[in-house]
Amino acid sequence: MVAGTVAWHGLRPLLSRPRFARRNHRGALVPTAGGLVLPVAILAVAAGVALAGPGGKPGGVVLAVPGGVVGLVVGLVVGLALLGLVDDLAGSAADGQGFRGHLRALARGRLTTGGLKLAGGTALALVVCAPVSGPGLGLLVVDAALVALAANLGNLFDRAPGRTLKVGTVAFAGLALATGAPAELAGVAVVVGAGLALAPADLAERVMLGDTGANALGGVLGFGVVLAASPGARVAALVVVAGCNLAAEVVSFSRVIDGLAPLRLLDRAGRRHPSP
Repeated sequence: MVAGTVAWHGLRPLLSRPRFARRNHRGALVPTAGGLVLPVAILAVAAGVALAGPGGKPGGVVLAVPGGVVGLVVGLVVGLALLGLVDDLAGSAADGQGFRGHLRALARGRLTTGGLKLAGGTALALVVCAPVSGPGLGLLVVDAALVALAANLGNLFDRAPGRTLKVGTVAFAGLALATGAPAELAGVAVVVGAGLALAPADLAERVMLGDTGANALGGVLGFGVVLAASPGARVAALVVVAGCNLAAEVVSFSRVIDGLAPLRLLDRAGRRHPSP
């Protein structure tokens, strides 16, 4: 979280430039792509790990995370954030929304920014999952699909201030409890912590996480499942994540959340403007 706080304060002047201004869910102009905090934070921490060397203790904290896993997390977060940044800065409503919209555009010979994000995210997921999935092409496909669809799900939740960060934090807490928080999840924890550092500004509508952050946060959480869970649990997670992606094609998550009192209270907690 410290790395995220430092990254946020360093990036604020950049994000305040007019090219980052976008209208939020209320129509107010707010800087987007605040999720750049996530790749900057994980890069800074990974650089510290590299300088410390195996078993190093910068700041008195033992870093026992396998170096290869750190590199994979960094590559995934930076890559997904870059794809999301393209969508934040160059995407438009005319590009269409959802899988069907992007596929229709592709059938007409036009690659949308959302289509680029989906295709690039899938390719990136295959690259980072290959070294850790284990034997068998089938499991690699399951793991890559889980990561890519989790990244897209992060985007689907990003329709209100703080929503993706809240869902991501709860999801990570559940994953850590279910798996005993192995060392392989340390990189994922850094990314989630960086997101929490951005939460006050996101909730206060001083910045939007954007696809830059939602894409990276969702994808790295999916990768956390790949790193820490059994093959059977990964298949089950894929079924849930895929189901949520498909449901979003016909159902508004915002309407579902607003229709259930406990979810509505959690969703609006901490917001500057809690009413829809």
